[in-house]
Amino acid sequence: MNIQEKQNSIIEEFSVFDDWMDKYEYLIDLGKELEEMHSELKTEEHLIEGCQSKVWVSAELKEGKVFFTADSDAIITKGIISLLIKVLSGHSPGEIYEADLFFVKNIGLDQHLSPTRSNGLLSMIKQMKLYALAYKTKLENS
Repeated sequence: MNIQEKQNSIIEEFSVFDDWMDKYEYLIDLGKELEEMHSELKTEEHLIEGCQSKVWVSAELKEGKVFFTADSDAIITKGIISLLIKVLSGHSPGEIYEADLFFVKNIGLDQHLSPTRSNGLLSMIKQMKLYALAYKTKLENS
């Protein structure tokens, strides 16, 4: 599945919920399903600036694709980063860097987060795209 198809799938998943409390519950469930991040990756280097809660994001390049791992000490934030990983992980650095993450608006996430969580979401996206840009540059120069 490409990034656009993954986003459409998430939009479809969220469309079954009429109420935002149900959507928050789903986000919490997604956070609980997020693969455990190794404790040695939970360092200052991987900590996202601009988030109210603690969020760690790490990226690894394997066979030309970027794979993300992440964790958070806040369960809804963990669900949000889980969505970003679901969409972006496993794609080329260029695809990730160029991705328009329209699902955030389409599921209403941008309207239903507190200002600090919205800032945190933007910081997570920015960091993931920075990882992609760094790997893209590295691949182009090798």
